[in-house]
Amino acid sequence: MRIRILTISERQPDWVTQGCNEYLRRLPRHLATEVVELALAKRREDPLRAKADEGERLLAAVPKGALIVALDEHGSPWTSVQLAQQLERWQRSGRDLALLIGGPDGLSAAALAACQQRWSLSALTLPHGMARMLVAEQLYRAQSIIEGHPYHRP
Repeated sequence: MRIRILTISERQPDWVTQGCNEYLRRLPRHLATEVVELALAKRREDPLRAKADEGERLLAAVPKGALIVALDEHGSPWTSVQLAQQLERWQRSGRDLALLIGGPDGLSAAALAACQQRWSLSALTLPHGMARMLVAEQLYRAQSIIEGHPYHRP
């Protein structure tokens, strides 16, 4: 299973990239994960159009046949154990996985409608880079739970 984290963002600070890469590097090969950054749309003229444009580009970057999951504040607030269970289900599906992280205005209605699931990282509003790094860390933690690795201590 390949995982693609699709994100609308500006260039992130080095600590975000390094932290994210560290957790993704720890994932086993059968969970090959990549981060794909897509540029922010210009918001000066029409912020709604910018959000729609970002949604179109996110969906265009989703691999064919992939399961699409939105990172959305109104999504399911899974615990790490619940995420591990989700990850096992996703792996058994035999499909690739696309995780969508929207821009500063969130995901467009079209992008949300294309998603099979919505995952809420927190009730808090998180900086974009921190959300990205948290996704990477939680994927690693979920896999460590599946494998019985001591990284996750209940």
